[in-house]
Formats: sequence, structure tokens, C-alpha cells
Amino acid sequence: MPSNPILPGSSIVPEEPVHPEGAAIFGQIQGMLDGQAKDPAAVEAALAEWDGFLEKIAAELYHISSMLLGEGEDSIRLIERVLATVDLPACHDHVEARHNSRLALASQAVTLLAGRDAPSLAAPGAEDSGPVTCIEDDDLEAAGVTPDELEQMISGPEGHRLRDWLEGLSVSLRVIFVLRAVAGLSSPEVAGLLAGLGGPAAEDWTPDAVRSTFRQALCSLASQLIHATATR
Repeated sequence: MPSNPILPGSSIVPEEPVHPEGAAIFGQIQGMLDGQAKDPAAVEAALAEWDGFLEKIAAELYHISSMLLGEGEDSIRLIERVLATVDLPACHDHVEARHNSRLALASQAVTLLAGRDAPSLAAPGAEDSGPVTCIEDDDLEAAGVTPDELEQMISGPEGHRLRDWLEGLSVSLRVIFVLRAVAGLSSPEVAGLLAGLGGPAAEDWTPDAVRSTFRQALCSLASQLIHATATR
């Protein structure tokens, strides 16, 4: 597999902090919920850092939402609903906060997509569930892309390459790739969201079907990267 022609960037793996101070900010906010009197200046400083933390989460959520729903008001309204409904300060740490916010976004995005075109989220039939030979592993790096490189593909100067590729995928393929590779959700989580919220045609989604579909998307991405390398 040739190396990815897109320059590397920062990590998008969900288990990593939103930024190096993420854990410290969470500790500060949780410490202020102990019912004890606090210095007003310290409270103001901590809240300013918390606002910055929320902006980071909102920016990441918008990237994910726009890949699922497209740029525009639907994605913006979705982020506003997620940030208004997910109790981030109640989370144990920044990892849980990020994961919960992405789960909330994914559930609302799947619901919205099902309302737009429910058949587009239909589970594959038995004739479509055969093995995919291009890539055997259910892993992003099996396509020759590291999490760092994916982040740069999303937010870097050549981000249009990934968006153009995503727009060429079927809806179900795009949703599964974005939720697995970008949002970092597991195959069981994605299968549960699709089966529970994707409408009657999506009720038969299983973790194995999600893994197989994700591998199909990875095969397509690997082909895209080979083509990009050859034409540079």
C-alpha cells in the first residue's frame, strides 16, 4: 500500500484528550461542584477554559455532522441540540464527555436521515453479506490511513478530497464510515443506532454487518488514496 499523500495532522481518536489540558479542565469544573465557596476570579477563569473546551467539542461535532448531513443549518441545529441535552459536567472525564456527545449526535443524525430517506439506511440482505477480500481487518489503518492522517484529511487544506469521496458513497456506507472512523463509535454501537432509529428497513443491522460494510468503505478509501498518489 503506498503511503497516504495527505500530510499528517493531529489525532482524532476518541480516547485522546480534546487538547492536552482537557483532563485538567474537567478536574477543575468537577472540583467546583463540591458546594464550597470559591474565589470569583478562579471561577471566572475556569469557566473561560470550559467555554474553550466546549468550542473544541462543538467544532469536532460539526465536522462529523456535516459529513453525515451536509454543510448548513441542519448540522448547526444538530450541534446546538446535542450541547444543550448532553450533561457534559456530569461525565467522569473528557473521554466520556466526548463519547457521549458523539453518541447523542449520531442518534439524532440517524433519526434525521431516516426521516429524509429511510430506505437508504436499509440493512444488507443475505446476498450482500459475503466476505470482502480487499481488506480483512475492521480497522482504519488497514486502508493505509492513520488517525493523524484522517484528521488532516478532514480539516487540512485538501479536505475536499475526503468530502468528494464521501459524497460518492451510498448513505449507509457513508454513515457507517463516519461513525466508525471519525466519530470512533464501535460496530455494536453503530448497529444499535441503525437498527433502533433507522426505520423498519434498518432493523436487521448487526455488528457483523456494520463491520463488513465498514471494510467495504475502507476498500473504497484505499482505492481513492492509490488514485490520488498516482495522479500527484
